[in-house]
Amino acid sequence: MNKTIIININGIVFHIEEDAYEILKSYMTDVQRHFLNSADSLEITTDIENRIAEMFNEILLREGKQVVVEQDVKTVVEQMGSVEDFEIEEDGAKPHAQQAFNYGSEHRRLFRDPDDHLVAGVCSGIANYFDFNPVWVRLLFAITVAFAGTGAILYAILWIVVPKAVTRADRMAMKGQKLDLQGFKTNFEEELNTVKGHLHNFQNEARPFVYKTRDFAGDVFSHFGNFLGGAGRVMGKLVAIALIASAFAGIIALVVLVISAFAYGNRNMGIYHMFPFNIADQHINNIFIVCATLMGIIPLLAIILTLIHYVFRGNVINRTAGSALLMTWIIALSIVIYYTAKTSADFKEYASFSQTINIKPSADSTYYLKLNDIKFLTKEDSVRLRVKEDFGNRVILDDDNDNNMDMPDKNISIYVEKSDVKQPVLVESFSARGSDYQEALYNARGTNYQFKQEGNVLKFNRRLEKQIDRLWRAQRLHLTLRIPLNSKVVIDGRVERFVRDISVHDCNEINKKENAVAAIFVMTDNGLQCKVDTVVIPQTPQQKAVADSVAKANANQ
Repeated sequence: MNKTIIININGIVFHIEEDAYEILKSYMTDVQRHFLNSADSLEITTDIENRIAEMFNEILLREGKQVVVEQDVKTVVEQMGSVEDFEIEEDGAKPHAQQAFNYGSEHRRLFRDPDDHLVAGVCSGIANYFDFNPVWVRLLFAITVAFAGTGAILYAILWIVVPKAVTRADRMAMKGQKLDLQGFKTNFEEELNTVKGHLHNFQNEARPFVYKTRDFAGDVFSHFGNFLGGAGRVMGKLVAIALIASAFAGIIALVVLVISAFAYGNRNMGIYHMFPFNIADQHINNIFIVCATLMGIIPLLAIILTLIHYVFRGNVINRTAGSALLMTWIIALSIVIYYTAKTSADFKEYASFSQTINIKPSADSTYYLKLNDIKFLTKEDSVRLRVKEDFGNRVILDDDNDNNMDMPDKNISIYVEKSDVKQPVLVESFSARGSDYQEALYNARGTNYQFKQEGNVLKFNRRLEKQIDRLWRAQRLHLTLRIPLNSKVVIDGRVERFVRDISVHDCNEINKKENAVAAIFVMTDNGLQCKVDTVVIPQTPQQKAVADSVAKANANQ
């Protein structure tokens, strides 16, 4: 049976055993003696007593008892640190080997900071909890206010929920300082230094509010600038990584294109019949492709190496390798320029010739312009495709978009004009380019075009054929169909793209026949005009003028 006494520690009543009380009394006497000469010994000893009272409460609640025993006091003293060890530490001597405490940081607790606040200390408390500058928290709340007042609502909730750091122990726990003798003394000295700093800067603190506001704004923008600088560096590295991936993907795409060109590109199929590969022979094309690919890959590789150096701060290529890549790129560029200039010289001169085909007159003076769906084959093509052996009397249709010359609808132009005589004719004008006039004429003569008349139907091929051993030298065909005055021309929609200055679509739109596959035109003194159905269509002033012109032409007939 042990004797129990009642004590009061800063307003909190405890039941404590007599032996435990003697130990606690001796400890507090040593503490008061140690801090006797401090600037405010009463305040610091009161804070220490409050902390001891909190620790006793925690022990009693945790163990579910009502009396503080000797072991509880010893536990509290061990956690707070003995005065003897504390004095040895201050004198610079080696700490006692059995000391039971250290001065490391403890787990932080969330409080509102009453010493560094603009409103309620919420932002400063959060900053202390996470150990960074409170300016960023305040800036974040200011930004979120713009989103439907979210920041203001959250701030008000935290103001209500988060407790205020009232005691020194609360402020120390907020900053993660250890709640022992060393921690209390350090915290008290920090407060004294802060007070001295405030007194030293009293003149600045006493300045008008406008200057304080200016300085605060300057600090905010300064910190915001630092934040943008750091965020800019991070974003820069992210963008650099994205560019590295894009450049690497570009290199892979170029390599795949080159492999595809060599795998599928030949004179009879693949890319070599398309512009610009059809303007040079296969040997030059192969060299051109390799050099052009190197011209694309080497800059992409340089971008990748530069960005890797920027992101990872390391040299990934030496000076010799860099010089070799530069020389390779210059050589490839020189070769591309040489062959480009050499090929361009083959387009220096222009030459043309023409021939006239008589068209059999139509009994009703109506001519139908259509595309020829029968494919024209040269002797070489017939042999290669085994037409006689495999197809017999079958007809091979020409209904695709394939062509051995670039842009067939641009190489062929059909113009319909008024003839001065009653005999309709078709004038075919072939043209091409070459390094000199003779070669240009030779290239023009190396083309062939198939035109066919079946009654009053005029069939035009969709392509201008050139001999397989000839290169593309801007070969063109200018077709001029001359028909008598008042003749009718029915133009099929599929041949419209070859006929210049005529729109089948517009003519059908005028006659309210948007779904029609062909349109009827009449040759007038002003050229070919759309035939307007004046019976069905309510005429606009423009349509009436066209109709009057057609009526006049019919009257003259």
